[in-house]
Amino acid sequence: MIDALFGSKTRIKLLHLFLNNPGQPFFVREITRKIDEQINSVRRELSNMLEVGIITSDSSDNKLYYQINQRYEHYVPLRAIFANVTVDEAPALPIFDDTCEQKYGPSLSEITGLRLAIFAGVLVRGSTTAVDVILVGNLSPVKVKSIIKDIEKGEGRDINYSVLAYDDFYYRLSIRDKFITEIINGKHSIIIDKDNILSKENERQ
Repeated sequence: MIDALFGSKTRIKLLHLFLNNPGQPFFVREITRKIDEQINSVRRELSNMLEVGIITSDSSDNKLYYQINQRYEHYVPLRAIFANVTVDEAPALPIFDDTCEQKYGPSLSEITGLRLAIFAGVLVRGSTTAVDVILVGNLSPVKVKSIIKDIEKGEGRDINYSVLAYDDFYYRLSIRDKFITEIINGKHSIIIDKDNILSKENERQ
């Protein structure tokens, strides 16, 4: 049934391998051993998957390595299908825009010193930024790592995040720093803004 839906037995085996090992790169001969398929078939399917964007490739030590693209548009539903997890462990479908605050806002509000939290990237539909979460304030690294781990568990993928001191963020905002303006000029979701800093910025524009 799955073979019919996804086109080839080799592709199914590759999806199982990659989606059960997010963040783990494999080189071609290693892959052929693990999935027990002919190298020509593996190379063909890897090329197809690269073209679609499901996987990425990178060279190291004169070898070409492949791994799952966790920022791929349909990564989460594919992982729910192919990863070896129980129903309870399977990640929910991605949470976007107005429901981000509902899902993660309570946990974020408990972080002492947090003054601004912005979601973008894979957490917001239509966002193309490389950073998914910006946290601003005098924050405990332990608390930050804990909330990011919770978000990663809820989304079923790695999350790219940045932590900035308030003065640093405000300065970058005031000089139209490229990193900040790319976030706030694109699709994003403001989860916490205790000082209404972005509201005031919008009023000035």
